[in-house]
Amino acid sequence: MPSLIDLRRRIRSVKNTEQITKAMKMVSAAKLRRAQERVIAARPYANLMREMLADLTVAAQSDDRASESPWLAVREMQRIDLIFFSSDTGLAGAFNSTLLKASQKFFQDHQGAEVNLTLVGRKARDFYRRRNGKILSEHVNLAARPTYQDAAEIAREVIRRYKDGETDAVFVLNNEFKSVMSQKLSVMQLLPVTADADPDKEKADKEKAEKDKKAPENKDYIYEQSPVDMLNRLMPRYVEVAVFRALLETIASYQAARMTAMDKASSNARDVIDSLTLNMNRIRQAAITKEIIEVVSGAAAAE
Repeated sequence: MPSLIDLRRRIRSVKNTEQITKAMKMVSAAKLRRAQERVIAARPYANLMREMLADLTVAAQSDDRASESPWLAVREMQRIDLIFFSSDTGLAGAFNSTLLKASQKFFQDHQGAEVNLTLVGRKARDFYRRRNGKILSEHVNLAARPTYQDAAEIAREVIRRYKDGETDAVFVLNNEFKSVMSQKLSVMQLLPVTADADPDKEKADKEKAEKDKKAPENKDYIYEQSPVDMLNRLMPRYVEVAVFRALLETIASYQAARMTAMDKASSNARDVIDSLTLNMNRIRQAAITKEIIEVVSGAAAAE
């Protein structure tokens, strides 16, 4: 049985840990608020740009110069580039382990293809370095101050490889921020553009269906320039925007997961403190009772 000194020392240690986890929760809450604002601001532009590029791709396929555009080439997926987002640090529950398992499943689902990795985040980098993965580039320490230039740098090599025909498809794997308690795993096909790969398409389709019941309408764009020329100019920007959104989604999801994990850790620390305090009081009460019995027994023997 532990002594009172050991129990007091353990209680003091757990209290110090609880103070740390509470502080980390507050820091993550402040960072989450800023990250959430950036994600919400980025989503409408990214979604509309993807929708526009999907329609533009359909229009460009009927253009006389369609065969000249590398963005319209349809190739069998024998070479795939995967942009994999993780965090740089841990202490976020199952955030990174879920992503790593999803990346492994992606390899299993594409066993016949050569998968090349663009890794964003130290956890992903360390994981695939140990497994000798085919890594095209590594990007770490972007979570503190993510910028559009960071996303453009990540996307630059992927854009070049797809444009030059060195890869047949590009996918993005990351966590999407839904709420403080919920993050959604997302595997999106970035290139070639397909309308059904929109991560928010299911929700948008439901909203559109409700509107169409009242006032159905069809989109019919009129292009002043050649659709192929527009596609060649807008596609690189679309890839950069999609990568930037995935970066912001990952950061917001990580801060939410970390805040939740630290809240649970603080709650568990409080439970441990209560349990240790109860044991300490029992031992102390037993010691006091024992001393009283000894005193009473000694007094009785003296009489």
